Amino acid sequence: MIPGWSFGIREEDIAAHVEEAREAGADVVVLLSHNGFDVDRKLASRVLGIDVILTGHTHDALPEPVMVGKTLVVASGSNGKFVSRIDLDVRDGKVTDWGYRLIPVFSDVITPDADMAALIDKVRAPYEAELARELATTDELLFRRGNFNGTFDDLICEALLQERNAEIALSPGFRWGTSVLPGTAITVEDLHNAWAMTYPAAYRSTMSGATFKDVLEDVADNLFNVDPYYQQGGDMVRVGGMGYAIDPKAEMGSRISDMTVLATGEPIYPARDYTVAGWASVNEGTEGPAIWDVVESYLTRTGTVSLPDNQSVKVAG
Repeated sequence: MIPGWSFGIREEDIAAHVEEAREAGADVVVLLSHNGFDVDRKLASRVLGIDVILTGHTHDALPEPVMVGKTLVVASGSNGKFVSRIDLDVRDGKVTDWGYRLIPVFSDVITPDADMAALIDKVRAPYEAELARELATTDELLFRRGNFNGTFDDLICEALLQERNAEIALSPGFRWGTSVLPGTAITVEDLHNAWAMTYPAAYRSTMSGATFKDVLEDVADNLFNVDPYYQQGGDMVRVGGMGYAIDPKAEMGSRISDMTVLATGEPIYPARDYTVAGWASVNEGTEGPAIWDVVESYLTRTGTVSLPDNQSVKVAG
């Protein structure tokens, strides 16, 4: 959604940059990547000359680097939960040894840098009251990180179902965002921690049962394809109002089965159209209220969040 920018693996470009760096006298070559851990693990086996890959996108936190050939692949989590430190012993133009620590960050026992704290306070000041505004309380631990669902995602889907008057809700399997503890208030800042983005429109449309199957199969292949270069990170699309079974080890087109409407227990019929609400569409011109406005409306009307156990997904195989 940013003109002139795109995602890509581009092995030949990377190899050319590695060669240029070495010819310019670099003893150590470090790649800062947003490909994701599995993609970068394969990349390291195919592009020689990289000493360290600092990988992002999939938000993994590895206790130690993964060695692929002579390349160290480092993943340091997300949201400031960890800092990675890697020490390299470089002799005669090459890395001969290394040491590593994944360091957890306990913000309540670290003295903040005074200048940085003052800058943050200054930037936040015009928005502080709005960010602190309480919308509801939660009886649940609201989290996002799960391969098939998370309670924050269940909350989003329930809000879409009710506020957009839909039969089925879809929410992307994003991994970013912080958690909200049980018994605490949900604030405006919590909403933006989970949903702040540049394409937040919550659309409402119709979709056939066959299209639902195609969507789920496509996302599943992005996650479970045996070739990492065909994986795009993230997690399975979240669903509300429907259930399904998935076999991650099956072939493309055969992973998804037993699609049902949870409210009635009826199967989802390929030829029937269903009312669907979702958000974060990458299609140009998508219309609808911002997802944070949809969830705020649901929270203020509900008052207290109490979610049943998610039974939408059954994992087979």
